[in-house]
Amino acid sequence: MDVTHSESPAARAWDESRGRLFGIAYRMLGDVGHAEDVVSEVGIAAVVAEREAASEIRSWPAWLTTVGTRKAIDRARHLASIKEDYPGPWLPEPIATEALPEEALANRELLSLTLLHLADQLSPESRAALVLSRAFDLPAEEIGEILGKSAAAVRQLVSRAARRLDLDRDVSRPADPAALGRLAEAIHSGDLAAALPLLLAEDAVYWSDGGGKVRSAVNPVFGSARIARFFAGVLTPVDLDGAHIGAILEINGGLAMAIRRDGDTRVLEIDLGADGLIHGLRQVNNPDKLTRLGGGGRRPTGG
Repeated sequence: MDVTHSESPAARAWDESRGRLFGIAYRMLGDVGHAEDVVSEVGIAAVVAEREAASEIRSWPAWLTTVGTRKAIDRARHLASIKEDYPGPWLPEPIATEALPEEALANRELLSLTLLHLADQLSPESRAALVLSRAFDLPAEEIGEILGKSAAAVRQLVSRAARRLDLDRDVSRPADPAALGRLAEAIHSGDLAAALPLLLAEDAVYWSDGGGKVRSAVNPVFGSARIARFFAGVLTPVDLDGAHIGAILEINGGLAMAIRRDGDTRVLEIDLGADGLIHGLRQVNNPDKLTRLGGGGRRPTGG
């Protein structure tokens, strides 16, 4: 049933709330398709609830947020069991910034691949509390009603989750065109073993997600020297052609690098420390996760 064509209060509220509901679900799940499924399920649930108990629902936006968050929590628990059997590291699915609803972009916190990946270590309820508090500015009392917890318990959940993700410490900043340009120049230098470590923190970590469908590192690669050797071993002279590596993609409200191989575009996001060095690299190679990247990207500028 297409609820968008209904004139009922529930359908209108759902239609107006879709961007916010998607923003919540995507931040909690890191998967576009599952987030869209949650939004659709909430729409259907709203139509049913309106028929059965419309007089008991005082605020449709609040009801939709509650149901959407709870459905996302249930789906996150289901996905956790699937990820246990996932071949190699699991990374979030990137999405072109232009394809994100405006409400999902209003506050870009917890939207980058880096933070989506880190947040996956949190329990679904902790992730929900953090997303609702930090990305959507809901007060602890409202979050408590959604999660069935006291406001004090919610504040504790948010505080612990923020500390675990280092959200309140000035330790990192988003990648910019200059940083991506320097990385592209290092890759194209012809001597990766010498050039790349100059840009990486000594304890940098590289993750790659191939989903068992394309060749990728099955375990994280630790340390600047090992990461440089890994790149030198997997990149061929054809890959190092200027047309294949280095274009900038605008994804998840930030910037990433495109790596084109075998006709496919793969995504490499970097996490810059306050020292200007790269502390984390996350490369999404799984073709199933690369269908929503938008345009072909633009060239970076070195510096």
